[in-house]
Amino acid sequence: MAMAVGCTTPPGTAPSPGRPGALAQPAAPTAPTPTAQAALPVAPRALPGWAGDDLDGLAAAISRQCAMRVPPGSWPNLCTEFSALPQAKAGANGGPNAGMNGGRPAPVALRRWLETRFAAWPLRDASGGAEGLLTGYYEPQLSGSRKRESSQQTPLYSRPADLLTIDLAEVEPRLAGMRLRGRLQGQRVVPFYSRADIETKGPLTGNELLWVDDRVGAFFLEIQGSGRVTLRDGSTVRVVYADQNGHPYRAIGRTLIDRGALRSDEVSAPTIRSWLQANPGQAADVMRTNPSVVFFREAPPPPTPAPGDPEAGPAGSLGVPLTALRSLAVDRSKVALGSLVWLDTTHPVSGKPLQRAMAAQDTGGAITGAIRADVFWGYGADAERAAGLMRSRGRMWVLWPAGEALPATGDSTR
Repeated sequence: MAMAVGCTTPPGTAPSPGRPGALAQPAAPTAPTPTAQAALPVAPRALPGWAGDDLDGLAAAISRQCAMRVPPGSWPNLCTEFSALPQAKAGANGGPNAGMNGGRPAPVALRRWLETRFAAWPLRDASGGAEGLLTGYYEPQLSGSRKRESSQQTPLYSRPADLLTIDLAEVEPRLAGMRLRGRLQGQRVVPFYSRADIETKGPLTGNELLWVDDRVGAFFLEIQGSGRVTLRDGSTVRVVYADQNGHPYRAIGRTLIDRGALRSDEVSAPTIRSWLQANPGQAADVMRTNPSVVFFREAPPPPTPAPGDPEAGPAGSLGVPLTALRSLAVDRSKVALGSLVWLDTTHPVSGKPLQRAMAAQDTGGAITGAIRADVFWGYGADAERAAGLMRSRGRMWVLWPAGEALPATGDSTR
């Protein structure tokens, strides 16, 4: 039965929430070490660019994680300490915000806590390399309607009722974390419909969640896994990942390279989008070379942020709202969800150093390896541009409570 279904999902590679991969997949990296324990930790103050990070927004990211019923790993105790830090005064950076105890810590208190409470473990790959690939993602904005208004619109589908998800651990414990997706055909389980099947044969007619005005934008929305759709009455619907059809994600950037449409050094989200828009007659065929389809569900509108807080993004794999430029998608088998991570990389637009503390609050299908991460840039045109251009080399450190060993598998949430 396993061979008949669309795909398997090994531990640490499950797309979540619905971001199956980058537009142009990087070459397969060298297999990373399970954790960062091969290298010795350093003091946070020794990290490159440490003093230059104003920590703006980090307190909000930590507070959102501490609001979980049971924060991951060591965070129940860490959250108690965090909530007891001296609060910022009115008008100060990080101001009087609604949090666990009615406010956010003063930046100087937060910095001192990070410097004294945590040690920074450098991440390494199996060959001892210290650099990896860092990319970006964002929350797209589309326009559309609840009912179809024209033949030019493209549907966003809700999760089909006949989509089967089979947890292989129930059949064989050694396959824990691997899942199959498919559908019943008589008494057989067969692969679920591919993108080409769905678009040309219409098996999901009646399962449309929303109709959007931009076909290319809808494709990019699937890659990001969540976004917002503005309806005709001006209201906004937030859509988030519900499931996936079980087919492997294939990067269309690679398709365009193979067809000679773009050179490998030209491939980025903006250039791919521009090519698809400039070649509408070929766009559908190119997008169908990625058989993977993401299904969506409606989510509550974004909550109004507390005064001084950054806007709350969609929920990541950890189950908490993401924070722009403070939330990071990682390989959870290498870096524990909920961990604080220090990045040392390059800003994709300005070319200046991008060195800042992040919270590992999400995962993604293309995010595999110890030194591999996706930066959440937030919402809007600037976020889209930065995320689309980001394809930088960089270094990563896990900020872990001083005196505590890193978890053996990297993931302390399982």
